[in-house]
Amino acid sequence: MNIDIKEIIEKVVDKVKDDPTLLAKFKKDPISVVEKLVGVDLPNDQLEKVADLVMAKVTADKVGDVLEGLGGLFGKK
Repeated sequence: MNIDIKEIIEKVVDKVKDDPTLLAKFKKDPISVVEKLVGVDLPNDQLEKVADLVMAKVTADKVGDVLEGLGGLFGKK
């Protein structure tokens, strides 16, 4: 069985970003949320890595949105 971790991360990121309730659950217990959304039995070390990467991506996307919005303050669009 070939598992594409990048595909799993993108799937989880998309679902978490689109659902504020799920995002809140993810922030409290990221591993259980990833495990539930993936639906594939992954070893715990892989689940932790996926959860860490999803958190980093969700956080980075939010930071990017904030920085983009701040660009207008300095005459950038």
